[in-house]
Amino acid sequence: MLENFSYFRWQDFVDILVVAFIINQLISIIRGTRSVQMVAGLGVLTIVYFLAGALDLAALSWVMQTFLSSILLIVIIVFQHDIRRALTRVGKSPFHTSTDVADKELEEIIRTLFYLSKRRIGALVVIERETGLGDFIESGFLLDATLTKELLISIFMPVSPLHDGAVLISEGRIKHAGCILPLTQNPYINKRYGTRHRAAIGLTEETDAIVLVVSEETQEISIVRHGALTTVENEITLTNNLKAIFIDQSGHRSAWKNWITK
Repeated sequence: MLENFSYFRWQDFVDILVVAFIINQLISIIRGTRSVQMVAGLGVLTIVYFLAGALDLAALSWVMQTFLSSILLIVIIVFQHDIRRALTRVGKSPFHTSTDVADKELEEIIRTLFYLSKRRIGALVVIERETGLGDFIESGFLLDATLTKELLISIFMPVSPLHDGAVLISEGRIKHAGCILPLTQNPYINKRYGTRHRAAIGLTEETDAIVLVVSEETQEISIVRHGALTTVENEITLTNNLKAIFIDQSGHRSAWKNWITK
């Protein structure tokens, strides 16, 4: 046993660490999405292929071999959204300046959401992070306005022409309103969720944005992140969840946060 370690080079150690890191990142990307079921399905088909060969089932072996010969193309088509998300993560610079919101902006957003919830007014608020959302705001209207509770409320009031779309918040400002987001194609989403929730899940499946949803039917407020939806019960829970995401616990802030708090 010990003799085998004599052939173990430092390159092998680095190789194992890199592969383990890649596998961990892939798991984190597909966790909680329908891709988990797809991976399981491909695994079952692979097992069937080897069993067909072991049992000398010629017809089944031919069918499976024909199918698996195009596995690379199948993987690209089936996992195109996950591949896009993975490449987006790889493309992020480690020196990228965060565009998270600060305490003041979070308070304005939270107060707005609960105001709208109590009055059964639906809302969809997108907070941009490191992944740019330029591809998703072409249908929206440029505002580039100061983030205030009053402005957010006026946007989502039923009489407003922008109330059906999403509001995009970036760098602590309301950048766009009336944005149309891509709907999720996940067939396992609970049927009780409407267009707003499906749009929120759809956007977060492809980007690292945080989306906040107010349901006008149930008055529920939900946080959507990485394609997963979490319903919050009260203002304290929502505040704690958002601060855990946006406020750096070490006390460090991005450059724009330091500027706006001067």
